[in-house]
Amino acid sequence: MKILVTGGAGFIGSAVIRTIINDTQYEVINIDKLTYAGNLESLESICENDRYTFEQVDICSMADMQAVFAEHQPDIIMHLAAESHVDRSIDGPVDFIQTNIIGTYTLLEVARGYFNQLTPEKKQTFRFHHISTDEVYGDLANTDALFTENTAYDPSSPYSASKASSDHLVRAWHRTYGLPTLVTNCSNNYGPYHFPEKLIPLMILNALEGKPLPVYGDGKQIRDWLYVEDHAKALVLVATQGALGETYNIGGLNEKTNLEVVTTICDLLQELRPDLPSTISHYRDLITFVADRPGHDLRYAIDASKLERELGWKPEETFESGLKKTVEWFLANEAWWSRVLDGSYQRERLGAGE
Repeated sequence: MKILVTGGAGFIGSAVIRTIINDTQYEVINIDKLTYAGNLESLESICENDRYTFEQVDICSMADMQAVFAEHQPDIIMHLAAESHVDRSIDGPVDFIQTNIIGTYTLLEVARGYFNQLTPEKKQTFRFHHISTDEVYGDLANTDALFTENTAYDPSSPYSASKASSDHLVRAWHRTYGLPTLVTNCSNNYGPYHFPEKLIPLMILNALEGKPLPVYGDGKQIRDWLYVEDHAKALVLVATQGALGETYNIGGLNEKTNLEVVTTICDLLQELRPDLPSTISHYRDLITFVADRPGHDLRYAIDASKLERELGWKPEETFESGLKKTVEWFLANEAWWSRVLDGSYQRERLGAGE
């Protein structure tokens, strides 16, 4: 079986590819434009595997994507390519509209044309799996409820609105054109190879350098945290065994306030890297409250019982075990994140003509 993964050089995409190569016998075609968040160094452990192929392609280019489909003849599409940072979407939404909406539309049209020319036997096994976010559901303020697969959409940011739009497109192509699709909506991911602009890696790396740990508002915003390798295993399971036309929510069963996340990171660093910067007596001293993000949702929480009930998936990591693994990984892999912070991971590939 051949699985085409878009956005495979990103944080979640690279975890998916490592999972497929390490845990299955499937072939993988990694499609990535290599924007700032795409880092092929996250795939060094598997890049020489003969079941892995990389193509630097923009999913918004219909001609290029048609050529990729024609050459590689994929059986499953796992669509992860997306702009995903909320703050960036607030500062400049155009890239989110282009990649998340236009890119998904382009990919759906290419997949539809490809699907229509498949043999009846190949059509039976073809799948288009769209990976989305719980942020499309909006806010769960003032309630103990959880997001289910039937929760109405109510996105708050340009990012979540663009992902909501892409979800609707996928479902429309299933209903109108019969394209065999699946959709998953996940909670906040964390783990190894996480791009340093996101909350958990940002806090780890700022703390190591003795920099302030900026916490929005009062830090009481609640998120459900999902270890990225648990998510990757769930995605491969849904892509290969999920019921066509269905949506599955994927959550870590770990609701934490942002402040709890930051203080836990500080305490782990106090244990694992006790040689503190000279300006502080505890990593918690670096916590700094800053003005809240515009339109900041208060709470996200996922009900993943459908996925457990129908496909038998549950997260293997607790928040405590996953976060400790994450902090330990960043402490042990300075070479990876230092090259991201200084930009050399991009400069070298550009110098090589990519």
